[in-house]
Amino acid sequence: MAQAQQTAQRHREILQRIAQRAMLERGLLPDFSAAVLAEVDRMPVGAGINQEPAGDRAGIRDLTELLWVSIDNDDSHDLDQLTLAEALPGDKVKICVAVADVDALVKDGSAIDAHARHNTTSVYTAAKIFPMLPEKLSTDLTSLNPDVERLAVVVEMVIGVDGAVQESAIYRARVRNHAQLAYNSVAAWLEEGGAVPAEIAAVAGLAENLLVQDRIAQRLQNLRHLNGALTLETIEAKPIFEDGQLRGLEAEEKNSAKKIIEDFMIAANGVTARYLAAKQFPSIRRVVRTPKRWDRIVALAQERGFQLPHNPDSAALDAFLVKAKAADPQRFPDLSLAVIKLLGAGEYIAEAPGATAPGHFGLAVKDYAHSTAPNRRYTDLITQRLLKAALAGQATPYSFAQLDVLARHFSAKEDAANKVERQVAKSAAALLLEARIGEQFDAIVTGASEKGTWARLLTLPVEGRVERDFAGLDVGDRVRVQLLSVNVERGFIDFKKVSKESV
Repeated sequence: MAQAQQTAQRHREILQRIAQRAMLERGLLPDFSAAVLAEVDRMPVGAGINQEPAGDRAGIRDLTELLWVSIDNDDSHDLDQLTLAEALPGDKVKICVAVADVDALVKDGSAIDAHARHNTTSVYTAAKIFPMLPEKLSTDLTSLNPDVERLAVVVEMVIGVDGAVQESAIYRARVRNHAQLAYNSVAAWLEEGGAVPAEIAAVAGLAENLLVQDRIAQRLQNLRHLNGALTLETIEAKPIFEDGQLRGLEAEEKNSAKKIIEDFMIAANGVTARYLAAKQFPSIRRVVRTPKRWDRIVALAQERGFQLPHNPDSAALDAFLVKAKAADPQRFPDLSLAVIKLLGAGEYIAEAPGATAPGHFGLAVKDYAHSTAPNRRYTDLITQRLLKAALAGQATPYSFAQLDVLARHFSAKEDAANKVERQVAKSAAALLLEARIGEQFDAIVTGASEKGTWARLLTLPVEGRVERDFAGLDVGDRVRVQLLSVNVERGFIDFKKVSKESV
């Protein structure tokens, strides 16, 4: 027992030190300054609902009695959004997304705001979470926690039989979370049936409401796929700790509960973008441009007997992905990962009034503004300030030139945060693989450029660099690799190619 405790403590300390160092190396702030902490200390208990002067609360609706519910990860404490649905005549459905009014407490120019602007996002590592906002805010005063009233910005949408948004409105409201639910337990009930989970059964009418949410999310998803949204399914690794000791990596997959939130948020982000455009406000859009490596995607499809057009076509690509998933569901996540790598990273860009952003190739939407997670993403906080100004009939709080500078900053910092998360995840994987040097594994190539060649193991969700015999490998290739070495401190995992497999 003593030995196990020492190992657990060693793992935790190593990963925490690596995470702290990685934040600093990537230009991110791992700790809050004294000025930030002082501002937080001055916030009174109960500020989450009473923070604004009476004049600023005019027109805020009282929607606390509606069946608002949060669905998030099991361990989430920074709750950004609530959802609900209401069946309407003619098989229409009204859905609402309530987004935490973080701007009510986090004011532009404050020390808290400066820290959030610098980091841009919360950073979630295997060892430690580096929240964008102090926890007194993100997990309490500005979090939509159960059984407390909170201010929110609500996006209301009427969805038709075909899954299209027929009507929409945005307004401010007071809301109350009636149940904090977790993805996996909700999905198990929705997908497998059986008894209603106790936390859902405890709220009258909630089970029926969630079934409506699930039904309308499928409509939204079906319409997006008709328009060319991509069917992608990757495997993400989550380090598993038992009694503080790193025991393994668990693959996280999509489920019906996650899809409810994903589809509702995509719809809400679209409504938000169009609302700001209609008000002649500049905004920040999330875009994924036309893929530069379309030729390699075409080659991957040809290897599987499918012909894609010469020019990028999201609808054709999705048709291929759907067939590929049906033909080989077990290997589909590997194909998805290859396609995602070839699509390229998303980025933030500023859109001027009257202009047209490139859109989001993977989601097949033209209007997409990040707006639903202001506790975790600074982009969403900026969008919330724009929305509130537009709702109040005020001038835009940010010029296009300011948003243009911010958008480029957000893209750079998001990239830095992703690299921190990947580096710590690789260090965690290296800890697990320390004793397996020399073993061989099946893998898929996930990166191939002048900077190097990378592959992800199929039996463990671990990615490393192919240091030897990588000539001729490209994204999507299946290979047999041998583990050469690991460096826990740097998160390095090195392989050599043993053989290349045919598709």
